[in-house]
Amino acid sequence: MYHRFNETKYPSTNIQMDIFKEHINIIKEGGYEFLNPNSLSEIFFVEKKEKKFLLTIDDGYVSFYKNAWPYLLENEIPFLIFISTEAVGKNGYMNWDQIKEIEKYDFVSIGNHSHSHDYLVNFDFNDFKNDIKKSINIFKNNLGYNPIFFSYPFGEWSSDQKKIISENFDFAFGQHSGVIDLNKDQYELPRFPINEKYGNLERFKFIVNLLPFQYKKVFPEEKIIDEDNPPEMKVEFFKDQEINNINCFSNEGTGWDNSKLQIENNVLKINFRDKFKQRRGRINCSIKDKDGWRWFGVQFILKNIKEN
Repeated sequence: MYHRFNETKYPSTNIQMDIFKEHINIIKEGGYEFLNPNSLSEIFFVEKKEKKFLLTIDDGYVSFYKNAWPYLLENEIPFLIFISTEAVGKNGYMNWDQIKEIEKYDFVSIGNHSHSHDYLVNFDFNDFKNDIKKSINIFKNNLGYNPIFFSYPFGEWSSDQKKIISENFDFAFGQHSGVIDLNKDQYELPRFPINEKYGNLERFKFIVNLLPFQYKKVFPEEKIIDEDNPPEMKVEFFKDQEINNINCFSNEGTGWDNSKLQIENNVLKINFRDKFKQRRGRINCSIKDKDGWRWFGVQFILKNIKEN
């Protein structure tokens, strides 16, 4: 997941084009292909051994259009770009003519990123539904259709909101890290956020080589933390799945550290050290087996906490 390109003023959402090109080269030199988002519906529920990479861009900044788009067009690299309809045409954002220009290519897919790109979990439920409905209508008026892809702003959602998204879209993406496989929830798809801090080449090479860490179910299903802080988190794995060497890190309390784990009957329980104090509580788990490193992440939200 990328946002801005060559906008050094915003390091938390920016990547320099020379580094971005190196990322693309690392993927190509590894012998991998990029996944055309248009084919995701065909292959998602099919068990495949072949790894492909889905390139996503959020927000539709002008810096994408000016800096990344010419390179992606020249090399015909498939990608999925998520647009928040309220921002279209405003200072620093692509306009509808530019969006229509890139949308006509068969290796480009457009995604819905809500209307307001606000902290939607803070919205009254009717206001949330109206925000999504407004974005859908604007897409239909400008492109003639509503995209089948949705990206939750800030990677945040409630169970009720997810239900509305599932009624209007085929797939939805968060901002928790992980590798997609057929057992992942199609309305909670993971992505690795890439920026200046987390886009260095060594980290990127590590990410490229990661494998899916499969599981049956994550509890609780509701990702909003209210009075249940910290939540009672459990992960149910498949029968005979090897998880004894699993390692998890989480950011509750004063910051990132090892999580305390209990494993019984293929169920992993994470005993958090403290309450979550940041708006987004993140847990990343990994395991190394004969095939390599496997990884998945989960994100909880404290909706009444301001973002750091």
